[in-house]
Amino acid sequence: MTELPQQAQVVIIGGGVIGCSVAYHLTQIGWTDVVLLERKKLTSGTTWHAAGLVGQLRATYNLTRLAQYTTELYASLEQETGQSTGFRQNGSLAIASDKERFEEFVRGASMASCFGLEAQVVSPTEVRSLHPLVEIDDLVGGVFLPKDGQTNPTDTAQALARGARNRGARVFEDTRVTAIETKDRRVTSVRTDAGTILCEVAVNCAGMWAREVGQLCGVNIPLHAAEHFYVVTEPINDLPVDLPVLREPSACNYYKEDAGKLLIGMFEPTAKPWGMAGIPSDFEFDTLPEDVAHIESHLNLAIHRIPLLSDTGIKLFFNGPESFTPDNRYYLGPSPEIDNFFVAAGFNSIGIQSAGGAGKVIAEWIDAGHAPMDLWDVDIRRVMPFQSNQKYLHDRTTEALGLLYAMHWPYRQVESARPVRVSMLHDRLKDAGACFGEVSGWERPNWFGKVGTVPAYEYSYGRQNWFDNSRAEHQGVRQGVGLFDLSSFGKILLQGPDAARVLGHISARDVDIPPGRAVYTQWLNARGGIEADLTVTRIDDDQFLIVTGAASQARDYYWLREHIPDDARAVATDVTSGYAVIALMGPRSRTLLRELTPEDLSSAAFPFGASREIDLGYARVRATRMSYVGELGWELYIPSEFAIGVYDVIAAAGESHGLVMAGYHALNSLRIEKAFRHWGHDISDEDTPLEAGLGFAVDFGKPGGFLGEAALLKQAEQLLTRRLIQFLVTDPEPLLYHDEPIWRDDIRVGRTTSGMYGHTLGGAVGLGYVEHRDGVDDEFVTAGHYTIEIAGQRYPATANLSPLYDPSSKRARG
Repeated sequence: MTELPQQAQVVIIGGGVIGCSVAYHLTQIGWTDVVLLERKKLTSGTTWHAAGLVGQLRATYNLTRLAQYTTELYASLEQETGQSTGFRQNGSLAIASDKERFEEFVRGASMASCFGLEAQVVSPTEVRSLHPLVEIDDLVGGVFLPKDGQTNPTDTAQALARGARNRGARVFEDTRVTAIETKDRRVTSVRTDAGTILCEVAVNCAGMWAREVGQLCGVNIPLHAAEHFYVVTEPINDLPVDLPVLREPSACNYYKEDAGKLLIGMFEPTAKPWGMAGIPSDFEFDTLPEDVAHIESHLNLAIHRIPLLSDTGIKLFFNGPESFTPDNRYYLGPSPEIDNFFVAAGFNSIGIQSAGGAGKVIAEWIDAGHAPMDLWDVDIRRVMPFQSNQKYLHDRTTEALGLLYAMHWPYRQVESARPVRVSMLHDRLKDAGACFGEVSGWERPNWFGKVGTVPAYEYSYGRQNWFDNSRAEHQGVRQGVGLFDLSSFGKILLQGPDAARVLGHISARDVDIPPGRAVYTQWLNARGGIEADLTVTRIDDDQFLIVTGAASQARDYYWLREHIPDDARAVATDVTSGYAVIALMGPRSRTLLRELTPEDLSSAAFPFGASREIDLGYARVRATRMSYVGELGWELYIPSEFAIGVYDVIAAAGESHGLVMAGYHALNSLRIEKAFRHWGHDISDEDTPLEAGLGFAVDFGKPGGFLGEAALLKQAEQLLTRRLIQFLVTDPEPLLYHDEPIWRDDIRVGRTTSGMYGHTLGGAVGLGYVEHRDGVDDEFVTAGHYTIEIAGQRYPATANLSPLYDPSSKRARG
């Protein structure tokens, strides 16, 4: 065995397909001083027993791009390395036996067209021609993706390892990591049972061991193993080798040809978590005990779908562990706790089809110092501290595995491991009829049912059972006054003599404002992309309150912390849990509040953007005149212990003013009518304020400049080739969600980023980027005829450069 080196540029921990891919791609771009450490043998954890499915259509554009790259890589890997991979591009076929699942597929096919991915909607008869073994009498249809395929997981990982070795990487098997040493929030060395390696970068690709590897240096990586089942039949005579991979999500089953046999796997709705007491130290190419009873119902469904199985024996009942994350999305990127400790783990049974793209972007991230594309969906900075709780992980994992094949309904809510985080107002809102959704562990009222009922979602792709309730909330805010619980807002306090200088550097807007004022701004990266979208309130000369969305709480805190210079006299503190937030919004909000406080609330005395402490009930609360709904209103920041008392006072007084309780669905419909952007959907670190129509929030030439200013100035000199536009579907019936293709004069020019029904405007409203290589100016936008494709059908839509609702913002500023 080669002796372990004393140092290396990069140490990769974990020799499954992900670790091998990271090594392969690092060496491909010139980082050849790479060491890969595997505790046992390469692929011996979970890679070796993966089914090897290689699908490409994922939930978002960029994740689909990564999967597409993986397919392209696997197609050429054997020729490059000389290592057989078993990759075959036979396509994949997803089938539906009910119209709801078929609509999901058709919507997915429309979305695939935005990604340049071929997807064919097929009839039951065409299903039979593609896969002759399938019983089609009860099918509605399906979708065929001809470029999908399958591969041999072990051979593919070995090919990636060989490619890395050929370019200088060193691979050490039977080498267990025992400690990770750090200094000043950086990894300095990785200690193993064979010696210590100094390093510049460490990458955690340890699969189901990634959580405990992270704990070696204080990095939170919430994941949990679950048992995953499949069976392999006896050989089947004349079984075609070119059968596409078959998926029937409603039966929770997938099927693939495997050396003359059929492999049938399951993603059952209620999974069996595994490894609660830790994974055995000698675990290597191991399997778990059979549990035929657990999968029996799915085997019966398989026999119904492929009748020849009734006369075919089972050669292997397989059960092996795989790791799952709480939100069913994997983790990529540098950890927020340790600057040079990267993570690529938690792949939720899609590691094989994700490995090529994941390895590529991690390598490019290490090389460039920033993500090569918008990866927020899988960015590890979304993780919350509570998610390391073992009971939470165990309970969520029972549901997580099955979500892979569950219906991906709009607004679908997870059901397990709840509640976790509740606002001080939770019980009051529950009594008022709230139906709660979950974001980052927060229980948030999405809509309100009738008092005395137990509201619950009835999912569909059409108008769900809460549609009319939410419309009433929406109209109540537009016409009167509504109350929102926004306590889940992330809240960060920045204090110190240099606080203004620090915030000024990272904010595109001038935040050197007088105390008692609040501004809306973005934080940009050096490329001009939007890293954060938030408000900044100056409380005192040396004190600022930063407010952001619940899902961005951790990410934005880390971004701020990373941009406080070492010599700056400024300290950031996350104070999210310290304050409840009640938003009173609507034209009657001033009338209601006037009854409850002696404060002068007139526009002259309390203009838009003002923020000050006021008396309310028995409390002193910070009232900030801001609005995310396009109406007159105030956000009330209340110390948590006073929240219930303040709520009770408002609710009692509100009865005579027609106060409505409003949820996040109404908030979404209100904001999209006003064309307010939502970070993570409409704007991201790949979008600039100029492209997103947020140039008004950029103060070029402010004293000291700001991060990203040079990139924006350069872009401002050129004609934009993409712009975010608001659309209104003229037919009042269809609904928009996201990623629907946008057509201009019968040419696809973009896709929607978010959508919601606009109850005031009388139709579905969407935001989406329109792109054209010769430029997208006002004339280009207004001269075209637009349609938006929804589930394969195009609907006429108007394109709008200014908000359709109150474009001059008189209502919010009046």
